[in-house]
Amino acid sequence: METNAANSDAPAMKALERRLDLSVDRAQLDKDVDQRLRRLGKNIKMPGFRPGKVPANIIRQQHGEQVRHEALSEALGRVFHEVVTAQQLRVAGAPRIETKSSDSTTHIEFSAVFEVYPEITLSDLSGVKIERPLLEVGEAEIDATVEILRKQRVRYEPVDRAATTSDRVTIDFFGKKDGEPFSGGQGKDYRFVLGDGKMLSDFENAVVGTSAGESKSFEMTFPTEYFAKELAGQSVTFEVSVKEVCEAVLPDVDADFAKALGVEDGNVDKMRAEIEANLRREVKRRLQAKMTGQVMDILLENNPIEVPVTLVEREVERLMEVARHDMEQRGMKVKDLPMQPEWFADQARRRVSLGLILAEIVRLHQLQAKPQQVRELVEEAAQSYEHPDEVVRWYYAQAERLAEFEGAAVEANVVEWVLTRVQGTERTVPFAELMGQAS
Repeated sequence: METNAANSDAPAMKALERRLDLSVDRAQLDKDVDQRLRRLGKNIKMPGFRPGKVPANIIRQQHGEQVRHEALSEALGRVFHEVVTAQQLRVAGAPRIETKSSDSTTHIEFSAVFEVYPEITLSDLSGVKIERPLLEVGEAEIDATVEILRKQRVRYEPVDRAATTSDRVTIDFFGKKDGEPFSGGQGKDYRFVLGDGKMLSDFENAVVGTSAGESKSFEMTFPTEYFAKELAGQSVTFEVSVKEVCEAVLPDVDADFAKALGVEDGNVDKMRAEIEANLRREVKRRLQAKMTGQVMDILLENNPIEVPVTLVEREVERLMEVARHDMEQRGMKVKDLPMQPEWFADQARRRVSLGLILAEIVRLHQLQAKPQQVRELVEEAAQSYEHPDEVVRWYYAQAERLAEFEGAAVEANVVEWVLTRVQGTERTVPFAELMGQAS
């Protein structure tokens, strides 16, 4: 099929947008349509006719438009591929095809509008500084983790005294604004732990010092940045009735505690050894995540690029689908929570930019994942399961299951590549900071 393609100028085009003029030979298209209809006629079945004996004019009447559309689409696809290959254009996403007005009697003319991948020139990182986080797991970190595990298994017992921080209280409360009840300002048999931050600090402070059976009234002002705009910065009055005060009782670190953590024989030393092994894996993962985050920020800051809108829109759709799935898993009704694409736009743009930059680094410096790297990552992840060997076999049973580990290996290779080119300093990270615990 004869084709013709040429660049044409178009106003207000995006930086990565391109426009190509394409044409398809009418005679060749008609010939292709005739051939397709003849092939179709050999197999088509229609009441009143033997197979293969349906008149050509009936076949054309019923299927001609669809067949022509298919033939034209394939012809345009071939033309487009030939032109972008000849011009060495790296197309991002599918082109938008527009019909052009033309006086030509021999060709059908179109315009293809599409985006291309950006040309990336990697910046010199020799003057960039980075902080390498460090943390050695010792007895103090193991003790801190044991305390966290104890708090996760806390029980509460009623006490006959005034409530203090870390106590759990059960209350009824009733709030008024300008003498009138307001939405969300009432609660019955409401439980919360003082100091956990579940309630506003002014509300908690008013409850501290009260005892079961006591009631009190107090005024408070909502923060100016409060999520409910109609209450932000507003003064209200609460009436609170305290029904119960309970103090926290943590379990002893004994055989029963060890058994509750999965150590069948209740050996506390064995429990601490397992905690240490798990903690070392988690600390390593978090240190790597901190380092990786810094590296990704450096790459974005030092390699600003234009990103194809098509790819960003596609990533927005993917992120929205992930969010929907996550909410469904949490038992939420997605249809009642409409999502806006702009909520995900910044994250999508960042992910697309990083993807393009990383791909260029990997291509230029041969940083693809090595099989041994992937194997080590799979085996490390499997250690947190009861039967690691079975987990490893499961991952290797289907190649697509390894995709996450291959991506992690590539990312690790890029991080190491960056670290050899920047100026690094070391900082020991406090355990609580690394683990995201409140100070």
